[in-house]
Amino acid sequence: MIVNIPYGKEKIKLEITNISSIITPNRVENKNENRIIKKALNNPIDKEPIDQFISKAKKLLILVNDSTKPTPTQKILKNIYPLIIKKSNVKFLIANGTHRKPTVEELIFIFGKYYFDFKNQIYTHDAYKEENMDYLGISKKGTELYINKMVSQAGNVLVIGSVEPHYFAGYTGGRKAFFPGIASYKTIEMNHSLALSDKASSLALKKNPVHKDLTDSIKFLKDINIFSIQTVLTHDYKIYAVKCGDIIKSFKESIKYANDVYLIPLKKKANIVISIVPSPMDINLYQSQHALENGNLALENDGVLILVSKCRMGVGNNAFLNLLSKAKSHHEILKLLDGNYKLGSHKSFRILKIRSKAHLFAVTDLDNKIIEKAKFKPFSDVQAAVDEAVDLIKSKNRTPRIIIMPYGNLTIPKIID
Repeated sequence: MIVNIPYGKEKIKLEITNISSIITPNRVENKNENRIIKKALNNPIDKEPIDQFISKAKKLLILVNDSTKPTPTQKILKNIYPLIIKKSNVKFLIANGTHRKPTVEELIFIFGKYYFDFKNQIYTHDAYKEENMDYLGISKKGTELYINKMVSQAGNVLVIGSVEPHYFAGYTGGRKAFFPGIASYKTIEMNHSLALSDKASSLALKKNPVHKDLTDSIKFLKDINIFSIQTVLTHDYKIYAVKCGDIIKSFKESIKYANDVYLIPLKKKANIVISIVPSPMDINLYQSQHALENGNLALENDGVLILVSKCRMGVGNNAFLNLLSKAKSHHEILKLLDGNYKLGSHKSFRILKIRSKAHLFAVTDLDNKIIEKAKFKPFSDVQAAVDEAVDLIKSKNRTPRIIIMPYGNLTIPKIID
């Protein structure tokens, strides 16, 4: 059987047998995108309609995601463009957390044709510039909260986000636009240290320490007038749902729609899982780890997990790679940290935790030595990786069963009885 799988912006042919299933986000009903957006904007949850919010704002800051997320920013801008183009004091801030500054090509990907209207009003958050931060206080979990001072300078903030499952925050979207989106490096590091907990996992909110910390942190912005626009996308990045208004309530309302798309019932796990990160989310190894976590949910113990990601911009965080190269197990990560968490350590910990139950293969554009430092077996060819995985499973006197996840970073397999 020949299967076409994404690699970067291309499709690669993979000859394969023993396929258990190909699992993708659920195909939900396609609706008129503009109608969905307009209905949400005019019927926000516990907020005035969008036209009133914008017209009353003397200064307006619009938070948008960077290009590592599929958020349909330009589709939202199309609907609010007539309202914001008239205002002289509108600024955009890329909520990129600790990610690097986007290129012009990436900015055009985010804003589309509207980039050329607003390019002189677009700013990129820099988590490392402490002089650009306001101190808000300390969360219940002990996180010291520093946030970009453009928020207080504007007083009115429009958030454009998207809600998908997230491997340690439960879900993206909502509160994450501020923390980590436009928070300081120190704040992000303190919050992310909570990802070492077993309770910090995909879909988990109630007992998730990361989510609890993020939700508590948002309360420190009670004096900021926030209008939140949260989108949920289909498997092919079309808009499935939009919820607007209060940042917490619009986020919570979006979750059930996100589950409709991304939560995939699975009757039986496989012993080989191919988890793929398609463009544009295949930016680096650090971000591609999301697909590893999701693929692990579909994998039997002592199976083979194959990560397929172009990693076109390299590793993404050298600290996490260096820690990975030093440790032999996730238990050793904790010993090396000795209570002194550094940003990225949670990814090193979680990769090695998965490696304790699985063989890790990786197909990327990265140098083999880098992949080996990250504790994966490197391959430059998907076919070679799959063939070796099949041979490995057969050597254990097991029948190969393969699951392919073409959208590995957005697909959450859930075992059903």
